[in-house]
Amino acid sequence: MRVIFMGTPEFSVPVLDALVSAGHEVACVYCQPPRPAGRGKKDRPSPVQFRAEELGLPVRHPVSLKTPEAQAEFTDLDTDIAVVVAYGLILPQAILDAPKHGCLNIHASLLPRWRGAAPIHRAIMAGDAETGVCIMQMEAGLDTGPVLLTKITPIGVHETTIELHDRL
Repeated sequence: MRVIFMGTPEFSVPVLDALVSAGHEVACVYCQPPRPAGRGKKDRPSPVQFRAEELGLPVRHPVSLKTPEAQAEFTDLDTDIAVVVAYGLILPQAILDAPKHGCLNIHASLLPRWRGAAPIHRAIMAGDAETGVCIMQMEAGLDTGPVLLTKITPIGVHETTIELHDRL
């Protein structure tokens, strides 16, 4: 399949690697732009951008996907599907409709619980006994589309967000 990948943090990198390993054609990688980091406050690329460049994949990091230009660039990639993992921007309807089969989101919670940002942290803070990962068909609402696949995992009594993040 011809795929657009959209993700930013370390959590997203294994999914990008899996798509490439499975032989999918990654037409483009979208991620957040480099941000100042470290003592020198020099711009540092996101983990996804770093990995995409290692793999020789084209990278884009638009500030917004709401402009006609950004939407046209996305649509012109002519892809079968977009896979989204912790990207960091809400996708407008024109973006959701561009790939032939729409956009899939991989979300680190048992939807509908913990929609939106920081679901791993929120599950730990709430004392949840279990969480998981959902793959959902994206629609205009925030993490409101139909869930296609769910994988449940227990949360250990003393498990940290970092430990749970790495397991998911």
